[in-house]
Amino acid sequence: MDILQPIVVTRLIFILGITNLVTGVLVLLTCRCIPSSKITKITGNLMKYRVYQHFFKYHCYIWWVFWSSVVVHAVLAISFIGVPF
Repeated sequence: MDILQPIVVTRLIFILGITNLVTGVLVLLTCRCIPSSKITKITGNLMKYRVYQHFFKYHCYIWWVFWSSVVVHAVLAISFIGVPF
């Protein structure tokens, strides 16, 4: 990675990792595809709140942010650090 300085790439990898964690949790909190999980039992009670209903509408967009972040994170990590095997 001669284009970017190592400290910038390291910071980007860290920020994207945090973004992966946050958006992963947000996807799980808005997901209705896992019917028997404890997460669905928790979020089922949240559906009666208007704020959560508004937030729930953005589930599909959260997926786009999540996968974009994962791909960029992986490309930067592999190109900067290399494959560890």
